[in-house]
Amino acid sequence: MKIICTLLCAAGLVTAAELPPLAKPGQGALLSANLIYSLGNRPTPQCHASTIAETPTGLVAAWFAGTREKHSDVGVRISRLVNDKWTTPVEVADGSEGEDREYPCWNPVLFQPKKGPLMLFYKVGPTPSRWWGMLLTSKDGGKTWGNRRKLGKDDKVGHLIGPVKNKPIQLADGTILCPSSTEHKGWRVHFEATRDFGKTWKVIGPINDGKEFGAIQPSILTYADGRMQVMCRSQQKVVTQSESKDGGKTWSKMAASKLPNPNAGTDAVTLKDGRQLIVYNHTVRRLEFPSGRNMLNVAISTDGKNWKPVLTLERAPGEYSYPAVIQTRDGKVHITYTWQRISVKHAVLDPAKFEP
Repeated sequence: MKIICTLLCAAGLVTAAELPPLAKPGQGALLSANLIYSLGNRPTPQCHASTIAETPTGLVAAWFAGTREKHSDVGVRISRLVNDKWTTPVEVADGSEGEDREYPCWNPVLFQPKKGPLMLFYKVGPTPSRWWGMLLTSKDGGKTWGNRRKLGKDDKVGHLIGPVKNKPIQLADGTILCPSSTEHKGWRVHFEATRDFGKTWKVIGPINDGKEFGAIQPSILTYADGRMQVMCRSQQKVVTQSESKDGGKTWSKMAASKLPNPNAGTDAVTLKDGRQLIVYNHTVRRLEFPSGRNMLNVAISTDGKNWKPVLTLERAPGEYSYPAVIQTRDGKVHITYTWQRISVKHAVLDPAKFEP
């Protein structure tokens, strides 16, 4: 415990007691926060790893759900926001692969390209070290899905999986750059890029060896000067980071950021005003409450190095984890996250109302 406290203090991190108080919907920057489906109307015993995207016809969310994580009945479910209400979740993908048995699904990621259909990436397989990537597309904003296919393989990483947890970005030339990672040779971050909507792929990396920092599940931030930055989950009690100055072709050595991490997923987005926003658990594991995944937070940065916590979304016993975040055309920030493994919560923020 003393080592952990020393690490956090050395990084200049605020303690849990110094964080903003638990936000209340309708007050300050938190406009609303509601479960996508009620606890009394749960379609499955458990759910996890949500994702959200804005389409021309509205918001779409997805997550994996079933008896429990790793169970063979776990599939991907979709819900759409229609007239300010989330539709009843519908399963659009399962692990039926024509193999020797049915496998669970994992980590869906929705992405709406500037042109073309809505893309749904997801994984199928027994474990994260042995899964493979799949892709579905929708031409009607998530109502119907088709064109299912495997992403293939690459000598650098084995099975291609597309974006491992967090959304891709689309470059000026149309390339879709997917932040990805593998776990079968240590926790290593890489990127999978496609210029033809998933038909062919180029792998960049891995950018770390998984030894000094075991990192996975990156999210990509961009800057006006062309720089890119990834923020990653790690096994070393901190959110890790790396930078690129050449459009994502090469990346700097993985380093610790000034944010803690309890070995839990994060997500981040570059706001239209140039600020960077990250959703994360401002905790480490095995300390006094709050620790682990029982607090979920939002922080803002102008340079990607100095982060200011501006909102506490959750602070209670239980699990609040695996956030996904986007900014929609109207400037609002939308976050979905696992709520106690039994539902998915959708929070809407007004970034103009963050305390300076």
